[in-house]
Amino acid sequence: MATGFKTAEPLEYYRTFLKDNCRPDGRELGECRTTTLNIGSITTADGSALVKLGNTTVVCGIKGEFAVPPLDSPNTGYIVPNVDLSPLCSARFRPGPPGEQAQAASQFIAEVIENSQVIQKEDLSIENGKLSWVLYCDIMCLDYDGNILDACTIALLAALTNVLLPEVCISEETGLAEVNLRVKKPLNIVKHPVATSFAIIDDTIIIVDPTGEEENLATGMLTIVTDEDNRLCTVHKSGGSPLSGEKQQDCISRAMTRHKEVRKMLDEMNKSVKTKNG
Repeated sequence: MATGFKTAEPLEYYRTFLKDNCRPDGRELGECRTTTLNIGSITTADGSALVKLGNTTVVCGIKGEFAVPPLDSPNTGYIVPNVDLSPLCSARFRPGPPGEQAQAASQFIAEVIENSQVIQKEDLSIENGKLSWVLYCDIMCLDYDGNILDACTIALLAALTNVLLPEVCISEETGLAEVNLRVKKPLNIVKHPVATSFAIIDDTIIIVDPTGEEENLATGMLTIVTDEDNRLCTVHKSGGSPLSGEKQQDCISRAMTRHKEVRKMLDEMNKSVKTKNG
């Protein structure tokens, strides 16, 4: 009976739970799904991370390559993110070139990198005006069940903390790059941006970490990115009516709490990896 009601009237089905401040999966409105994190699982990458947010599963692999620095800032490098949402992760995505949602996710991640200053691009310079690193950050969704932006942001941040780049210098004799694979250094992570997404249902009810079903029922979406200084790095809202100042502040407060939760998990994971590699 409940299954038929859910299929025929999904929004009404959800409303029967929302009026009691809970959701069909048992979570409260402000409760995130279980988050798990694994770093360094792709041995062929310079840094990698696997994130599970409920059923949503995302992997990020980072590869460093050489590039000529930009003319207008010769002492910097590049960070190039790409989000892949293939039919492998959900039937909602089609084969072929990146769809609208994948392009929007890639642009969102690029904005987070730029606005948060997660790493200084000057740190990617090898030789001023001659050579720099370009970090290709490929983020692939393996299983889609909503809230892709939060999962992608955590996966990117975790993978960046896992990156080790070899020592490189320019030979005075040949002018070519010489790579010392025996000496590898981590990136200097300046800030730790974490995204927290909310679905807005019936223009008034706000739920955190929406599933795919909840996203389909939402009248609007809101994603807030904060760092460890409680600074707003990015705020992205799509659809729905404008939120009151009070509701916006509630979302910002929840995002700050979520940042502490993710940061603690990331620190513990990096600590265990260092202990293991000892």
